[in-house]
Amino acid sequence: LGRLEFDVAYGGNFYAIIDPQKNFSGLEHFRASQLVQLSPEIRARINKKYPDQFIHPEDSTIRDVSHLMWTGAPLSTESSGRNAVFYGDKAIDRSPCGTGTSARLAQWYAQGRIKEGQEFIHESIIGSAFTATTEGTGRVGEYSSIIPGIKGWARLTGYNRITLDEDDPFVCGFQVI
Repeated sequence: LGRLEFDVAYGGNFYAIIDPQKNFSGLEHFRASQLVQLSPEIRARINKKYPDQFIHPEDSTIRDVSHLMWTGAPLSTESSGRNAVFYGDKAIDRSPCGTGTSARLAQWYAQGRIKEGQEFIHESIIGSAFTATTEGTGRVGEYSSIIPGIKGWARLTGYNRITLDEDDPFVCGFQVI
């Protein structure tokens, strides 16, 4: 792709938000598989180039860019923006991502693109959407912050039942390494 500019915002994770620009024409011009292929290397380069830059001011164990958000033109004229959130080793979120939507709302608020209480409709790569608003503002450490409110929908996809055997000496798990 070449040189990319990005913003970093926090919404529960540190996100590198890559908006359309010279070397990235927008999410709509890429397949998910292309973004999955590009993202790990870009994330690694960001964290290598900016060591100790992205550390939560109240919890130093929360650090480094963990997610990339690729943005582009929304599918719906009613939507504010669209994204594909890359996380883990090779995954794109099917939803607009709650923490990602929080980070993008913070980015837009900081840029003056949205005001407190104004509705922000955020689409995912497949068109699912969350509606978000800035409910308030504050500070976290030395940084300005927002209090996001997010609405969306979910579907039940399964049930899980976990049982614990109190006689199992490793009932709470174990660590080999």
